[in-house]
Parts: sequence; structure tokens; C-alpha cells
Amino acid sequence: MAAQNGTGTPLLSGATVMITGASSGIGEAAARLFAAEGAALVLMARRADRLRALADDITAAGGSALAVPGDVTDPDDVNRAVEQAAQTYGGLDAAFNNAGWATAGTALHETDDSVFTQVLDVNLRGVWNCLKAQIPAMLASAAGGSIVNTASVAGLRATGATAPYIAAKHAVIGLTRAAADEYGEQGIRVNALVVGSTRTELIDDVLAKAPSLKDSFVSRSVQKRIAAPDEVAQAAAWLCSRRASFVTGTAMAVDGGWTAT
Repeated sequence: MAAQNGTGTPLLSGATVMITGASSGIGEAAARLFAAEGAALVLMARRADRLRALADDITAAGGSALAVPGDVTDPDDVNRAVEQAAQTYGGLDAAFNNAGWATAGTALHETDDSVFTQVLDVNLRGVWNCLKAQIPAMLASAAGGSIVNTASVAGLRATGATAPYIAAKHAVIGLTRAAADEYGEQGIRVNALVVGSTRTELIDDVLAKAPSLKDSFVSRSVQKRIAAPDEVAQAAAWLCSRRASFVTGTAMAVDGGWTAT
């Protein structure tokens, strides 16, 4: 099922890639794209049935995918996924840390502390847990590796999302840059995607709770539309690949021009 990218060689040929938040949205689109581009996949998400169905689809189409259900907020779950990558495929070449969760429509002073904790746990601690497990696996390889973390336009500016989400995504970009600085000389690249409004379950849920946000999500994009998940996945695939060999520590805008104006 290998795709062609203009060179005759699939973009991720021979690479083992871990994807979190893989059961829907950007994560699912990335799984299908990465497999088509030649990657062997370790897929992680909480919804086991959907995750296994996705892995089965990819395998049936001629790809290679392993479902490892788990929660990125649990270090043991993350460690198990990385260990499965080593046991099944011999190592880990790249990772797309995409799992996230958001709320909308609640003022900062009215936001419950438990919501703050959950948003920070999924969006920030989840990336932290992944980096702590993935980096040692990549350090063990002479080839190094590439890690892509899903941030957001909310990681650069206030967008109308809730304060905890905006804070968490700002922190993801900071953590990305710190990791890129620490491990660049050891061959590990770490980048973030500054994702704009994208048609996923998460954005649908946010808009269901705060419909008034839709106009601002669309109008702030130069392209005046919401992205398809595959459009974000394409950027992640390139950053994970060797084609992006001199790109690290960046927060790449995949936002339809939102942050350009």
C-alpha cells in the first residue's frame, strides 16, 4: 500500500513510528497516511476497539500496524507501547505525539480545578510521558530519531479555547524546544505542529458546547475554512521523515494562515 511521493520511494519507508491519539481525527489520518508511506506503526489510544479496528484495516491493506491501547497520562502505558515497538519492530525511529483533550465555553474563574488538571495531564503530561519513554529508545539507535508533538494556534495566542488548554499548548511548544536543544547533537529532532481549526471529534465537541466559536475559527484562517485531518497528517509525516533532516525545534504552522496575520 506504499504511496509515491515523487521520488519513487515512500516517505517513511522502513521507519517504525509511534502515534498517540490514533483512534480518530488527526491521529487516525496520520496512521493511514504513514502506513501508506511505508511506516510500521505502533498505535496508541484509549479506545481499544476503534484502535484495533484501525490496525486491522491497515494490515488488511498491506501495511503493518500494532494496536497498543493505553492512556498517555499513564507512564506505564506509554512505556509499554515503546517496548512493543522494540519487541515487534526492533526499535523506534519516529513518534507523533498527538493525543489531546480540550474544553470550551467556561471562564477561567469558573473552571473547576479537576478540569484544569485533566487538560494539563492529557495535553502536557502526556507529551512529557511520551518524550521520557521515546527518547531513550531513540538514543539506543545510531540513527537517532524524530518526534513531532501536536500543539495548536492556542500555543501561540489566545484563541477562545479555555485557559487551561491555551496554557497547556504553550507549554507543549516550550517542551518541544527544550527537547530539541538537549538532544539535537545526539541525532534526535523534535518539532511541534501549530495546528489550526481541524475537523476532528475534539473540535466538533468544542463547537457543540460553544457554537459561537465557529465563526472565529473559520474567519481567522486566511483560507477561511477548517482543515481536514489528513492535511495536518501530511505535515507530521514530512517532519517525521528524513526529508526534514535539518528541521528541529520548530513550531510549524499548519493553520491555513491563522498565525500569519
